[in-house]
Amino acid sequence: MPESSWPENDSYSELEPLGSLFVDLPDRPEVDSASSEPHKGDNRRRRAAIALVAIWSGTIGLHLVTWGYWVVIGLTALMGIQAARILFARPLSTPALLSSDSSDVLPLVSILVAAKNEEAVIARLVRTLCELDYPTSCYELWVIDDNSTDKTPTLLQQLSQQYKQLRVFYRPADAGGGKSGALNQVLPLTNGEIIAVFDADAQVSHDMLRRVLPLFQREALGAVQVRKAVSNGSENGWTRGQVAEMALDSFYQRQRIAIGGIGELRGNGQFVRREALERCGGWNEATITDDLDLTFRLHLDQWDVDFMALPAVEEEGVTQAISLWHQRSRWAEGGYQRYLDYWRPILQNRMGTRKTIDLLMFWIIQYLLPTAIVPDLLMSVLRNRPLLVSPLTTLTLALSVIGTVAGLRQIRSQTSPQLAQNAKYPSKRAQLSMQLVSSLRLLFHTVFGTLYMFHWLPVVAVTTARLSIRPKRLKWVKTIHQGE
Repeated sequence: MPESSWPENDSYSELEPLGSLFVDLPDRPEVDSASSEPHKGDNRRRRAAIALVAIWSGTIGLHLVTWGYWVVIGLTALMGIQAARILFARPLSTPALLSSDSSDVLPLVSILVAAKNEEAVIARLVRTLCELDYPTSCYELWVIDDNSTDKTPTLLQQLSQQYKQLRVFYRPADAGGGKSGALNQVLPLTNGEIIAVFDADAQVSHDMLRRVLPLFQREALGAVQVRKAVSNGSENGWTRGQVAEMALDSFYQRQRIAIGGIGELRGNGQFVRREALERCGGWNEATITDDLDLTFRLHLDQWDVDFMALPAVEEEGVTQAISLWHQRSRWAEGGYQRYLDYWRPILQNRMGTRKTIDLLMFWIIQYLLPTAIVPDLLMSVLRNRPLLVSPLTTLTLALSVIGTVAGLRQIRSQTSPQLAQNAKYPSKRAQLSMQLVSSLRLLFHTVFGTLYMFHWLPVVAVTTARLSIRPKRLKWVKTIHQGE
C-alpha cells in the first residue's frame, strides 16, 4: 500500500486524534478507467450513500422474508465453489533468474522513490538500490524529494555525488498531487521500459531486478507486485499481526492469479510496464491509494498483474493501535473509492468474466459483509433471531485461517532451511522436537493473526458509513519510519 503518499503537502502525525483527520475540501475530479481525464457523473459521496442504503435495506429486507436465509445460503455456496477453485489452484512456476552477463539485451529499468521527511531511512535505501546486482548502465534511480523539512534534501545531495545513477528531483512547496503527483512529474524524465516504485523504508534484495524482470517476457503482463514483508515483525503484537496479514495476502494473491483472477498492486515493490502505465494515464492524483486505483485501470485496459513471492521487499510495520487505524482506514477508503469510480466498466465486464467473478467475491468479503453485519446484528436483536450473514461469515473466517496457515508456511519454507536437514540437530528425536515447536508457533501465529484480522470489520463499517454521510475527506497521515 502507498505508505508514503500524501494528498496534501502538510505533514500529519500518525498519533493525532481521530477527529482531526478530516478536511472540508471538495472531492477531486473523478478519473475515467482508461485515461487521467476527469469525467462527469455523481460524486463518490452520492454513490457511497446509494451503496450503503442498498446494503442496509437489502439486509433488512432479507430478514423480513421467509426465504431470506436461503438467499444467503445460495450465495455462500456459489462463493464456496469459487473459493475451492482458488484454494486448489496451482500457481505458475517462477522463471529462471535473469543473467546479467550481456547488458545489451537487458531491459532498462527506472526506479522511482517518492520521499517526504525520510531522513531515518532514505540513505540506506539509496545505497541498496545503487548497488543492485544489475548493470548500472541498465537502470536509473530517481528520488523525488517532496519539499522535505528535515535532513532528507541534504542526505540526497551528498548521495548524488557518490552514485552516478542517482538522480534527485526536488518538488516545490506548492506542488500538488501527493505521491501520485510526484511520480507523474518525474515519469516523462525517465527512460526505462519498466518502472519500479519503492517506499522510502523499503529493504530490497540485491538480485531483485534479475528475479522480477523475467516475468515481463509475457506480453500481456502489465505489472508485477513483489511480496511485502514486515522488517520489524517481532517488535510487538501489532507487528506480528501484520506479518500474518501479509502472509494471508501473499497466499491469495498467488492463488487468485493462478485461476485468472485479479492480481493487485501494493505500492511498495511494484513494477509496471511503461507502455501499460502510459496507456492508463499514469498515476491517479484523485485517489488516496494510487496503487489500488492503478490495479483496476490496468485490468480494465486488459493487462494482467502478476505476483513475485520471493524475494520479498521489507518495510516497517506500524507499532501502535491508533497508527494501525489511520493506515487501515486509508486503505479501506482508497479500496472502496475505486469501486465507486469504476463500477460501470466493471459491470460491463471489461475486465473479463474470470476477473469480474473473482473481484465480486472479494468485494463481498472485504466490503459488503463488514457493512451488512451492522444492520444484520440490529435485526437479529430486534427479532430475536440468528444472524442472517453467519454462513458468509463462517466461510470468510475459514478462508482467513486457511490462507494464514498456508501463507505463513510458504514464507517459512522460503526463508528458513528445513529442520530435518539441519546439521545442528543430527538426531531424529531433536528434529521431531524442533518440528513440533515450529508447528506450535505456526498454530499460535495463525490464531493470533486471525483474531488480529477482525480489526478490518469496524474499519470498513466506519469507512463506508463515513463516505456516505460526511462531506469531509480523509487526510493522509504520515507513517513515521524509524530506520532501525
